[in-house]
Amino acid sequence: MTLKILYGVQGTGNGHIARTRALLPALKNKDVEIDFVFSGRSEEDFFDMQEYGNYRVFRGLTLIYKRGRLEIIKTVLTNNLFTFIGDVISLNTANYDLVISDFEPITAWSTRLKGKPCVALSRQCAFDYDIPRAKGYWGSRLIMKIFAPAKTKIGFHYDHFNQPVLPPLVSAAAKVHEPSGKILVYMGFEAIEDIVSFLSGFTGISFEVFAKVDKRQERGNITINPLSVDHFHQQLASCDGVISNAGFELSSECLVYGKKLLIKPLLGQYEQLCNVVALEMMGRATVMDSLDRKVLKAWLKQPVERPIIFPKVADALASWIVNPDRGDVETLAKTIWGEYQSLAINDGGHIA
Repeated sequence: MTLKILYGVQGTGNGHIARTRALLPALKNKDVEIDFVFSGRSEEDFFDMQEYGNYRVFRGLTLIYKRGRLEIIKTVLTNNLFTFIGDVISLNTANYDLVISDFEPITAWSTRLKGKPCVALSRQCAFDYDIPRAKGYWGSRLIMKIFAPAKTKIGFHYDHFNQPVLPPLVSAAAKVHEPSGKILVYMGFEAIEDIVSFLSGFTGISFEVFAKVDKRQERGNITINPLSVDHFHQQLASCDGVISNAGFELSSECLVYGKKLLIKPLLGQYEQLCNVVALEMMGRATVMDSLDRKVLKAWLKQPVERPIIFPKVADALASWIVNPDRGDVETLAKTIWGEYQSLAINDGGHIA
């Protein structure tokens, strides 16, 4: 019997979409029909979405950032609670056997109100457990708990930290690449002119910047590329390192590919600040609080990293999702991690 799934994905940033893209091939190998719902950004801002079929876009809830800083007032004014409640009530979940939510609040709250089964798959679900985290930010912790609620939760992390979380769900495959003299830059919440000023003057390095621009631009050794899933991953696979904000999916791909990582977490973004804590614990990132050229100069001299080979996630997780008698999350996590030795707990993040 074909399992009918409604899959909700948070569209603020691209990390949730990237994780969904990594899981989708494994799900499609099962006897399932999947309809997608996206929210958190305007429909015209989604790109390279062919594999999602006739997906729907709702306004949902989102966070507003400017120059790498959370804009609290604009966030409050932008989100329309009445529209959100109306979408939650009107969303038809009756024809589906299962709802999946990757931190997407309309599908999560709709199933909660209507008593439908829902599985939450997100980085944020990992915060239900005792993982490394930034101190304080109690308001952000509360919002994370109520934003997209579900009874069954699957969280993801760079390491198991002796908790029932899963390895990163990414499409990247570990492979050692020869140095190329190329650095990939993706800082979607920073002003492009700030990024160009930050990178200017470092000769001998080719910077491949990805940003929301209409066409490719050449500025000396800085190339500004339009957003593209395929081209981005081509550049990611062949670069020496990545400069980015501290989102989970891209930093996970850097660990798998063995890319040195320079990150600037979004100010006030609790999840990214927690990602910084874990990456520093593992010895796998250099952190800057601002676009600091002195930090960049020192980081460019660092050697490339070696790839981390994580256990495979997608097939096992897809089988677990479609199984009506699925076991508990703790057993799933132990099965997937297997004999994997914690990098953070056992050896400080250094790979032999």
